[in-house]
Formats: sequence, C-alpha cells, structure tokens
Amino acid sequence: MVENQPTVIIYTTPTCPYCTMAKMFLKEHGVSFVEKNVAQDRAAANEMIEKSGQMGVPTIDINGEIIVGFDRDAIKKALNLQ
Repeated sequence: MVENQPTVIIYTTPTCPYCTMAKMFLKEHGVSFVEKNVAQDRAAANEMIEKSGQMGVPTIDINGEIIVGFDRDAIKKALNLQ
C-alpha cells in the first residue's frame, strides 16, 4: 500500500494493451488514479502532449513526474514502491 497517496493521472486509449497493463499494475499496488481517455477527450489529449511533448500512451503523471510508456521500474521509483 502506498502511504500519502500520490496524485496519479494515466492517459490512455481503449485499444492500448500497455495502458491496460499499467492500470492493472497500479491497482495491484493499491494506487488510486484518474484515467483520461485521450481518444475521446481532446482536452486530455492536449494536456498529455503539453506535459510529455509526445503522443504515446500510456503517459502517466505521478505528482508531476511524467512517464511515457509502461515502465515498471520508473513507476515503482516515482511511487516509492519496493
């Protein structure tokens, strides 16, 4: 379980398998998150591009730290998971 719950936003598309894996990974570690579907939400897509400079998903914002792609090690580090 994560202490002092971080603010986590995950930008996804419905057809992205790595988005699904990233969401499962967060759930397995008890991390709550806000999901933004960039395929349907233009404002979210623009927000993601502004934050990351990229259009790839998943893009994960953990307390302002941007991780593009499903990078377990980077996510663990950003969340202080063992």
